[in-house]
Amino acid sequence: MNLSRRRLLAMSGGIAALAMLPPAIARPEPEVEIAMHGTARGERVWFTPVGVAVAPSTRVRFVNRDPGNSHTATAYHPANFERPQRVPDAALPFHSGFLLPGEAFEVVLRAPGVYDYYCLPHERAGMVGRIVVGTPDTPGWQEAAAGTANVPAVALAALPAVAKILLHGQVMPEEAA
Repeated sequence: MNLSRRRLLAMSGGIAALAMLPPAIARPEPEVEIAMHGTARGERVWFTPVGVAVAPSTRVRFVNRDPGNSHTATAYHPANFERPQRVPDAALPFHSGFLLPGEAFEVVLRAPGVYDYYCLPHERAGMVGRIVVGTPDTPGWQEAAAGTANVPAVALAALPAVAKILLHGQVMPEEAA
């Protein structure tokens, strides 16, 4: 293949322009999906995975894959229905609003630490999840919240251990115990 000088210059100009893009455009954030599920009659509801480890600045996409229920992805935080804070201090509290079947909500998690979240109408059924952003040696890391006030026992029992999430990368609902 014989490249003319003009074509070569045009190609190298395009490559140089790409290199000058901001990092967020040049390299998109990593992304992970968390699905919302339920049985046909609604007697059981859950997030898949129930626990996941991600790098800081990962885009988390919650998708309602339950054909019969609406769900939310709501961070435990006083700004969300005056719930106890179970996300890092530097984190922005997220709340998806009600997602109908097939709808999705995205959030980018930048602050390192442990994020606990729940489904607003199904928290008392144990529909909760945990996202671990970074690792304990990441600067600014914040451990899981110790306080359990106003969190149903069934919800606390459904949260997988941080160590298990870090060991396996993700924990499925059947493996959470």
